[in-house]
Amino acid sequence: MGKLHTLVYTSQVGLGATLLQVEEVARSAATHNATTGVTGVLLTDGSRFLQYIEGLEGAMVNAWSRISSASCHNNIAELARSVGGPRRFPYWPMRWLPVEPEDLRIAMLSDWRGLLRREEVTMFQVPTGIERVNRLIDPYEGVDLPDWWEAATW
Repeated sequence: MGKLHTLVYTSQVGLGATLLQVEEVARSAATHNATTGVTGVLLTDGSRFLQYIEGLEGAMVNAWSRISSASCHNNIAELARSVGGPRRFPYWPMRWLPVEPEDLRIAMLSDWRGLLRREEVTMFQVPTGIERVNRLIDPYEGVDLPDWWEAATW
């Protein structure tokens, strides 16, 4: 079995992209990823994306090709890439979640070197990028989203 590859990037939501299109792209990605073993999360504040994806090398090459050619976003910037380490989102072939603009901005500007997640963060340590993402998604882990979710707007 190969090593797990991880990629984190940020991008701008494409001009005129709607919540419905984001939902459609995430749903399509989840369907495709479920068959290839890619997992991850897509955070958005309505104008920017931050996505964390993980999977085996071949599947990640394919996922990156799909991501980089998607018309729902532009100005893609890689924040981190790594090989090895644990799978962080084993049950999410792709899940998108709304976040506050300031929370997304802070996560984007955080330290992504090595995708480090410490067991415990003391009050004197600045959280890493993955620690900030985990704080944003903690309320949603293990929770099915309600029916109104698909009709939500920013």
